Amino acid sequence: MILKINMQSEVPIYLQLRNEIVRGIARGEFAVGESLPTVRQLAADLGVNTMTVSKAYQALKAEGFLETDRRHGATVCRAGDPNGVFREKLAEELELLIAEAKLKGVPREEFFSLCTAAFAGMEG
Repeated sequence: MILKINMQSEVPIYLQLRNEIVRGIARGEFAVGESLPTVRQLAADLGVNTMTVSKAYQALKAEGFLETDRRHGATVCRAGDPNGVFREKLAEELELLIAEAKLKGVPREEFFSLCTAAFAGMEG
């Protein structure tokens, strides 16, 4: 498991870690049912505080990407969206990205092309 964390980034480390794990799940690098390293192990591997890893795991659990258990640790699970909360969040974030792209002069077709390429990158 290779997680890219930028200690110089303005993005909080727990959020970078959360994002890297989500990308890894989407790309198939982490399979449903696969155990992730313990909080202590991952913190040691990355050279970060255990609370940072714990916060990332808690966020992933709250979003339905992980299940946690005291005996088995954190395992990847199939994330559903039964209440449509994610789709609402997606629509809001896409609207903001589209607005920023438009203001920066990115043509519509180029935006769609970037979206298509990013989506394809998640298909392994």
